[in-house]
Amino acid sequence: MGFVAAKIEPSAKEDIVNGLTQALAETAVETLKAQNFHWNVTGMSFGALHELFQEIYEDHFEAQDLLAERIKAFDAHAEGRYSLYLERSAVPEHDGRTDAKTMVEVLMKDQETLSATLSALAQVAEQHGDWATNDMATGRIEKHDKFAWMLRAHLKTTAA
Repeated sequence: MGFVAAKIEPSAKEDIVNGLTQALAETAVETLKAQNFHWNVTGMSFGALHELFQEIYEDHFEAQDLLAERIKAFDAHAEGRYSLYLERSAVPEHDGRTDAKTMVEVLMKDQETLSATLSALAQVAEQHGDWATNDMATGRIEKHDKFAWMLRAHLKTTAA
């Protein structure tokens, strides 16, 4: 018989749900931050950054749903309050009052944080034989690494 999330042993379930909840909190904070930067970016790179920030927040909005639904697959509560997200998240909020370069630097660092959080989740899921969570986390790692690379490319001043 295949793996059923709700049937996993309680200690493993707690570890996996904790990792999913961490990823959800950080993704939610990053979604709003990218949207805030999308609204407030200015300067010579406005068009490209406006589009990239939108691509990030739209991707992350969908990811929140995936993470929450996976939490629900374990019969756990999917938290939906920003106050708790902010308490838990290693990704801090931002008021959006900064220059475009700083926005790029901030989002790049956040993408790296999200990738690390999801890497830890993937490892925990693998340890417990939860291939569905592992696969989802691995897919999200790829997305965050790509966004980090794209943001990093905006910071390059010379050809490599």
